[in-house]
Amino acid sequence: MSKLIATHLTVTAGAEDVWATLTDLARYRTWNPFITRASGTVALGERLDLTIQPPRGRAMAFRPWVTALEEHRYLEWLGRLAVPGIFDGRHSFKLTPMGVNRTLVQQSETVTGALVPFTGHLLARTHAGFVAMNEALARQTLRPTSGHSPLGE
Repeated sequence: MSKLIATHLTVTAGAEDVWATLTDLARYRTWNPFITRASGTVALGERLDLTIQPPRGRAMAFRPWVTALEEHRYLEWLGRLAVPGIFDGRHSFKLTPMGVNRTLVQQSETVTGALVPFTGHLLARTHAGFVAMNEALARQTLRPTSGHSPLGE
């Protein structure tokens, strides 16, 4: 069984600025309400150390592998609970430039495995965490002198 969690937001920042923020894992703790701890090297095949804090949920630590990477455009990682097929999550960020200093940020995760039917509350909290992270990303990447709303549209 599989389920998709997907969010999107247009932010007032160029794709390069958004990418720089997303790949600066050490700073996540200063702005990111969902992924509250992050370390590792964002490079294909590398393993990351992440802790997520879903709204109204317990913190969870995991060590996903970076499975796809296209600078300034796309980042994907795959995390697993124990062994493949129990609970696997393929998380991605897709950045699409929308003109000067505007970027569509699409954040999604496809979860698969035997435990998926029993994770409804967790998936709902994860969706809320994605939304909170997207909004925080918009604020973090906003250029202070722009005078625009950080949330774009």
